[in-house]
Amino acid sequence: MTQIRTALFPVIAALLAGACGQSGDQHTNAGNDKQGLRIVSVSKQLTEIIFAVGGDTALVGRDISSTWPPAAKKITAVGYHRALTPEGIISLNPTAVWNDGNWGPQPTIDQLKKVGIPLRQFDGGNTLDSTKLLIKTVAAEFHNPKAGDSICAQLDKDMARADSLRNTYAGQPPLKVMVIHFGQAANQYFVLNHRGTQQQMLEWAGAINAADTAQKWKNLSAEVIAQAQPDVILATDYGFDLQGSLEKFKRLPGVSLSPAAKNNRIYRIEEHDLVYLGPRTGENVYNLIRLIHGMPAAR
Repeated sequence: MTQIRTALFPVIAALLAGACGQSGDQHTNAGNDKQGLRIVSVSKQLTEIIFAVGGDTALVGRDISSTWPPAAKKITAVGYHRALTPEGIISLNPTAVWNDGNWGPQPTIDQLKKVGIPLRQFDGGNTLDSTKLLIKTVAAEFHNPKAGDSICAQLDKDMARADSLRNTYAGQPPLKVMVIHFGQAANQYFVLNHRGTQQQMLEWAGAINAADTAQKWKNLSAEVIAQAQPDVILATDYGFDLQGSLEKFKRLPGVSLSPAAKNNRIYRIEEHDLVYLGPRTGENVYNLIRLIHGMPAAR
């Protein structure tokens, strides 16, 4: 029991110090909005929606995967959403931690509960309808329902525009697309599979996923990459930037033997534009269609 008390004392002390306004400059920033909310968001989807509905002045912390909009990067990062530590979150004196249920580890969640920080889980957001409901729910949290309605109406318009563009290619054979997050380990690559949001995005774009794997992210060998013969490769920002240029990415084993490399059909794409749905999904699908057909993104 003595060891437990000793371990918890610094954590509780930090929380009490923040409540008394004695914890330093980070507690005097724009995170104090007119409602007194101090939110730590550990979901990139929630973070984008919070900004979209005008609730960003309440954000005092975010997980490192929350990188959109660019202004989100100015918010204090508390770590990767699946490998969080309680101290970094508690030091921000939040009134709530917003999450989508996909965060941890469990000991961190338990510790936050022990010190009394409210944890708000927002479910849904994996279909267009549930995403629109999520947007409206978050907008209501900030007493701004008109923003939610407006964003959802624009999302519908953007999806209709994407549908119209996709239909212009309906008479052509669908392109085989592979999404590669290059993190080489034993000559293997992380590839996105046939499940989840990225698969839905490719289907909305009228493309075929060239990857044949049962896991969301799967290590595939260079030989398997070559055998898949993708017409187009979408390289996520981290992996593409790690190589430094298209020419270097084209020379990667396996990739170099693909039609995508031979025809210069390898494109850099922001990972967050593929892996969750949000206010920009219609716009992202529209640009994805243009990208895989060799056209520049349009806004």
